[in-house]
Amino acid sequence: MLLIDVLTILGIVMAAMAIIVSLVVFLQFVRKALRGVPHLIRHTAPKRKEIKEKEKPKMSKEKAEGVTFNDIFMFMIAVPLVLLWVGFAGFVIHSGLNNAAVLENIEAYTTLIAILGGPALLIIKDALDVWKQEQAEKTAFYKTKAQAVIDYNDATQKQAQMIESKAQDQEHKMESKK
Repeated sequence: MLLIDVLTILGIVMAAMAIIVSLVVFLQFVRKALRGVPHLIRHTAPKRKEIKEKEKPKMSKEKAEGVTFNDIFMFMIAVPLVLLWVGFAGFVIHSGLNNAAVLENIEAYTTLIAILGGPALLIIKDALDVWKQEQAEKTAFYKTKAQAVIDYNDATQKQAQMIESKAQDQEHKMESKK
């Protein structure tokens, strides 16, 4: 009976954590949404960073990537859900092997594992799809980069041959004028 109470408390704690995580995500979303709204509390305009002439431009012309809503979602909801699913399933299996009382209520625990497992499996599948897409983009980038290097080397070689050919033609013209 004590083990069932522990599992019930664990479920309540996880529900409370889910509410807290949801609140944090909502507050971050509101904070981002209100970023462009004029400041009502302060009567002065927000200070803007002035660009100094001596500052060197960044090597990359692309803007640095910031934290997106999807990043917050993955780290605040998806990752804890998957860890909870795996941890709870392992705990139920371990408890079931050591305590007969858990085996009496195994249908309820199996249902809870299945309920947590549905979204967890979708999250894992989506994470793997994103990883595959990133790998495909890297492969395409490196193919494009390699082709650009080959084209550059070919053009450099042709230019060097053309310069040498013109230099020889000029030399022949100069010799024939003598």
